[in-house]
Amino acid sequence: MAASPSRTAVGHNDGRGRHGVPGAAGARRPARRVRGTAARGPHRGRGTDTLERLERAKALALQVRSVLESRRRRETELTALFETASDLASLTDVDAVLEAIVRRSRQLLGSDVAYLSLNDEEAGETYMRVTAGCSSDLFRAVRLPMGAGLGGLVAQTATPYASAAYFQDERFHHTDGIDSAVADEGITSIVGVPLLLGRRVIGVLYAANRTVRPFGRSDIALLSSFAAHAAIALDNARLLSETQLALGDLRAAGEELRRRTTSVERAADAHDRLLELVLQGGNVDDVAREVGEVLGG
Repeated sequence: MAASPSRTAVGHNDGRGRHGVPGAAGARRPARRVRGTAARGPHRGRGTDTLERLERAKALALQVRSVLESRRRRETELTALFETASDLASLTDVDAVLEAIVRRSRQLLGSDVAYLSLNDEEAGETYMRVTAGCSSDLFRAVRLPMGAGLGGLVAQTATPYASAAYFQDERFHHTDGIDSAVADEGITSIVGVPLLLGRRVIGVLYAANRTVRPFGRSDIALLSSFAAHAAIALDNARLLSETQLALGDLRAAGEELRRRTTSVERAADAHDRLLELVLQGGNVDDVAREVGEVLGG
């Protein structure tokens, strides 16, 4: 009989003991889960907002860095162009100026090689004049027929061309001589721009890499600026050479005129002296003596 109250107690406490899992205690557990979910919700939203702000800040920082790098590069380019213009203003050696142009082109474009070729109009070819970074004697001595290879096409059309993979580029007329020289130097990517005097192409300025490193529009624009300076340097050298030749001819003509003037003056002096001698009644011996003095004999 003493066990009855225990069974009654169990019956009254149904839902809170071992058999009360679905009861009041069970009802409290889902409530805790709901409260936990509700508590985590705002934090999750704040985390998403923070990530978005970080992404925006990162994008803005990258944009600012890009602008600063662009301005820094532009300042460097302008400095190099200004220095080149100063070299041209004090032009004394055209080869030195051309070497400076090629060297600066290589440095600013960060290319492995830079070089400059000039047109031989009589032979219908373009040949190497100045190189920087080249190690192949075969490449330094190569001559490109007009229209052949990248450089020959630039020289023929007066149009810049660039190729990220020259040997696979079917736009160019490949020849064994040109391809052998390019392969001997190990060149893969090339850009070439024309050297223009008015509408006439006098040569080509190049930059090249030994790996696949394409040249962009800014590289072509910068190389074209240096090509314009190179064309001016060559034209100044031509004008200077022509001026020196003209001055040499003028000096020679002046010397000839001086000699002739001296001869005329001596002849006039001799005439006056002999005439005076005759008018004074001089004889043959007097005339002979006077002629000897005039002629220094």
